[in-house]
Amino acid sequence: MRVIEVARFGGPEVLVPGEAAEPVAAAGEVVVAVEVAEVLWLETMVRGGHGGAVFPVRPPYRPGVGVAGTVAAVGPGVDPGWVGRRVVAATGHQGGYVERAVVSADGLVAVPDGVDPRNAAAVLHDGVTALALADIVKLTAGDRVLVTAAGGGMGAILVQLAAAAGATVVAAARGAAKLDRIGELGADVLVDYSTSDWTDRVWDATGGLDVVLDGAGGDYGRAAFDLVRAGGRFSAHGTPAGAFAAADPEVAKARDITATGIGDVQLSPEQFRGYLVRALDEVAAGRITPLIGQTFPLERAADAHAAIENRTAVGKTLLLI
Repeated sequence: MRVIEVARFGGPEVLVPGEAAEPVAAAGEVVVAVEVAEVLWLETMVRGGHGGAVFPVRPPYRPGVGVAGTVAAVGPGVDPGWVGRRVVAATGHQGGYVERAVVSADGLVAVPDGVDPRNAAAVLHDGVTALALADIVKLTAGDRVLVTAAGGGMGAILVQLAAAAGATVVAAARGAAKLDRIGELGADVLVDYSTSDWTDRVWDATGGLDVVLDGAGGDYGRAAFDLVRAGGRFSAHGTPAGAFAAADPEVAKARDITATGIGDVQLSPEQFRGYLVRALDEVAAGRITPLIGQTFPLERAADAHAAIENRTAVGKTLLLI
């Protein structure tokens, strides 16, 4: 079967197509004939050797954290009724940039009828995390909400969730191409934060924020924190622009701002599965529409990573197998 392998840390060019033997499912596992593999910004960081202690991956390895496809075979102890069913699942350490992926049967979630496998893969992690974040910050009608990195896969879903909750939504991203796409998803105000006065524009539009959902991090997240009103909520869960944007604890306490971070959405397997089922149901009902900006064939995994790293990617990036 065709696979993508990483023999050493480095740039996108270290994602090398290759061939491997067909996998066999062990006890408690299934083999999925992969149609779509999701690509996360986090994977570009790991591939570059910056996973650190949190993501201690070491070459050689096969990248990829989640797939959508059809169950082709089951291992001992697994219900044979899974064979032929359309599913989505996280792949764990075995990799997802492959034609056939081995996954734990416990992690399988059936894809509802009418849901395209691309959309199923697009919400596997971004939809799960977005729903969990929305529950943590408790989005409510009337909130003034800023979503940074709104042009990414998760940011686009957060924009939709905030709008559905009845919030006034400010979506911030870099460049007209991303903002044009986000404008279709229910944002009330679009802000290009490549301009020096972007925070002024947010303030003029809202008079202060009740909620910041910061998927960008770095200077953008730190600047967004200063816009939060007393009693507001600040979630720092993204790092594409640098490190996580840490809220000043003294300022947060003085202004009664509830600050949360990526650690608050470290979900148990049961919680992850529950949110994934919910995300797929939201897609099936038309309440969430994943923003899929670009797709690549498996052999062009390097191009997919390059698009994410050079900021030309819009929304979700997927590999089609």
